[in-house]
Amino acid sequence: MYHVFAGMNRGQQMVSQQERPSGRKPRIRQVPAVSRAIAILRLLGGSPEPMSLKVIGTSLSLVPSTCLHILRVLVAERLVDVDGEFKRYTLSSGILSLARGAIVRGGFASLAQPALDRLSQAWGITAMGVEIENEDSVILLAIAVSQMPFALLSYVGTRHAALASATGRLVAAYGNQSPRELKQRFKPVQWAKPLEFDAWKREVELARKKGYSVDRGFHASGITIVAVPILTRAGRLTHTLSGAAPSEQLNSARIVELAESMRHEAKLLSTLLI
Repeated sequence: MYHVFAGMNRGQQMVSQQERPSGRKPRIRQVPAVSRAIAILRLLGGSPEPMSLKVIGTSLSLVPSTCLHILRVLVAERLVDVDGEFKRYTLSSGILSLARGAIVRGGFASLAQPALDRLSQAWGITAMGVEIENEDSVILLAIAVSQMPFALLSYVGTRHAALASATGRLVAAYGNQSPRELKQRFKPVQWAKPLEFDAWKREVELARKKGYSVDRGFHASGITIVAVPILTRAGRLTHTLSGAAPSEQLNSARIVELAESMRHEAKLLSTLLI
C-alpha cells in the first residue's frame, strides 16, 4: 500500500512508488498537531465525565495555549462539545459520522453481521465480531443479541486489552510474541476472577491446537465466551468471532458444537474478506 500525497501528479506518484525499495514501510513524518488532536479525542473518548482544559493539558503534558487552540478547532469541526458555563469538554455526536463510515461501509462489520445474527439466533448467545487493532488492543465492530432472557450487552466501538477474554488467547496463539513478552503484556490485564499466567498460557496452547478458545468466567463472572479466529492466507489473525452466554448454558459438549458452527462462519467470512 502506498501513500499518495497532495500536490503530486500521476507521473510523480509512479516514480515515487518505483523508487521506494520493495517491502520497506514508508517513512511517517511526525505531525505534532495531528498527534495531539488524536490524543485529545482518545482521552475524551475514554473519560466517563467532561474534562476541563487544565485536566486535559495535564493528562497529555500539553502547554495550555496549545491544548486550547486544538480544542477550539475540534469544537469548530463538531468533533468535540464544550459546556459554555463550566468550559468542560466532551466528544461531540459529530464523531459518530466518522465512525459510522468505518463501521457500515462494505468491510468486516457489514460482512460479519449476517453471520452474527445466524449464530445468535441458532445458539441463543450474544455474538460479536472483533478486529485486532494492534498488539495492545482489540475493538468490537459488530454485535448480535439473542432473544433469550439473558443477553450480554456491549457496544460497537468498545476497546479491550488485546490479551483479554477468549479473543486474547487467540491473539497470543497466532501472534509472534515470546513467552517473556506475553507474560509482561499479561500482567496489566484485569480479570473478573484470578487467572495465573501459566494456566492462561496452557489455554493459549490448547487454542492453537483446537482452532478456537474458551474463557470460562475469567473475563466476565458467570459468563463463558468462545472465540474463533479469522485469518489471512498468510495465517495472520485479523479478526475473531466470539459468542457469550451464561456458563450453565454452555457445557463442554455444547462448547465444541458451538465452536464448530462459529468456525464454519469464520471460514466463509475469511473467504469474503480475502
